[in-house]
Amino acid sequence: MVKVGIVGVSGYTGEELIRILIDHPKVKISGLFSSSAYGKAIAEIFPEFSAKLDLVCLKPDVKNIVDKCDIIFLALPHTTSMDLVPQLVKAGKRVIDLSADYRLKDFKTYEKFYQYKHKDRINLKSAVYGLPELHRAQIRKAAIVANPGCYPTAAILALAPLAAIGAADFNSVIIDAKSGVSGAGRKKTEVFFSSPDKEDFKAYKVGVHQHTPEIIQALANLTGKRVKVTFVPHLLPVKIGILETIYIRKNQKAKIKKQKLVDLYKKFYKHEPFVRIKAEGEFPALKDVAGTNFCDIGIKDGLDSVIVIAAMDNLIKGASGQAIQNMNIMCGFPERTGLL
Repeated sequence: MVKVGIVGVSGYTGEELIRILIDHPKVKISGLFSSSAYGKAIAEIFPEFSAKLDLVCLKPDVKNIVDKCDIIFLALPHTTSMDLVPQLVKAGKRVIDLSADYRLKDFKTYEKFYQYKHKDRINLKSAVYGLPELHRAQIRKAAIVANPGCYPTAAILALAPLAAIGAADFNSVIIDAKSGVSGAGRKKTEVFFSSPDKEDFKAYKVGVHQHTPEIIQALANLTGKRVKVTFVPHLLPVKIGILETIYIRKNQKAKIKKQKLVDLYKKFYKHEPFVRIKAEGEFPALKDVAGTNFCDIGIKDGLDSVIVIAAMDNLIKGASGQAIQNMNIMCGFPERTGLL
């Protein structure tokens, strides 16, 4: 059994990690760590775990973590993981970081969007971007996996096949994204559902959202060229789920065999356990993916443009489920182990 630890257990991602790992047949949760919940039994924080897990939250001191765990999940706020990662890696531990601290390879871009000086540029270079469908071989050997953001996961999976076959003009990407409010964290979610906004629907961080450079970085790596992305996120008055509608022009110069894009997508993701391509004329809904690690994708192939719609659970495939998928790869377990 692999001994795993979770640092930062009081938020949604920490709760989801516990919920999934508690029944994982190949691992044992050997340590829970939290500054805000230090000294509390996990059953006191999340009563649903009372019959399954008898652990008390410890201080997130490096010695505590290193002594108890082989693999560590960091479910911490952005800008805080980089304080722990260098020490954990130096101690020979493997880390899956759910924050943004190791996602962006250009530290200047990180500092611009997160308004914080990056303190671990050395490990930033070696960290692997944890999107299994594209980086499985690197994840397998990685010491640090930077778990992708929720919006970028859906966007990249939706666009990767078009990038791979050169079928689209990546100077014209428009991403219209909607997310459940749990993406903002537990405290903000509770405030939202007790406010008049719970009956509202609105855009936010238009043109300045921190996931924009993450999407651009991944698409540029796929195409080998500069890309231009217009990304507009919206807040849905629901708790969980992400649905993105993506508009992109076709590359008229591309020489593509006369084959339906739906079939090309199915071929591209043929061996991927958590990507499902809808039949032609069908498109995903949040209810299709809620509570699962799946990303469902539908494609509308037009004369001059393509519309791709992707849906997934923002807390599972968009965060904790994908982190466990990465852990399975790192440990050599069957990739679907413990995941729906």
